[in-house]
Amino acid sequence: MAYLKNSPNKQQGVVLITALIMVIAVTGIAVTLMSSSSIDVKITNAAQEREVAENELIGEVQRMISDEANKGAANQFFLTPDEVSHHSGDNGEGMTIATHGDMQSKMINLNQGALDLECPRRFNFTAGISCNMVQVATTVEYGSKAKHSLTIVTGVAQEMASMSKGI
Repeated sequence: MAYLKNSPNKQQGVVLITALIMVIAVTGIAVTLMSSSSIDVKITNAAQEREVAENELIGEVQRMISDEANKGAANQFFLTPDEVSHHSGDNGEGMTIATHGDMQSKMINLNQGALDLECPRRFNFTAGISCNMVQVATTVEYGSKAKHSLTIVTGVAQEMASMSKGI
């Protein structure tokens, strides 16, 4: 049993220093992974907020166009260039501004000159037909403290059945 006796070896603390270095390295890796995952969460949240804002904005554009179309023959889609500046409900410049929630929509009639506008090209384009052109620009602010804004601009072209009215 003599071989079981404790030998008086000197401990120099190499294992302790190695263990501390390993703990520091593992802690550094863990902190880096946690910070990159928090950045990923922020990026994902920002993308989701933009997607929600975009969907709300598209719905608002469709609502505004639908509300205007439901006015029947008195809507801006049928106005002649002479009637644009005299249309009731606008600000005198052929522009109607509507606010719904935190979104603002501007409907601008582009037929403000003396000449009729040509219809945009399409597959069954008819030469000589004039169009009433209306532009709808809707803006929403989103994000924390509403520091981001998103705008959708949509155009509506209504063929004019005669030179005097677009019905």
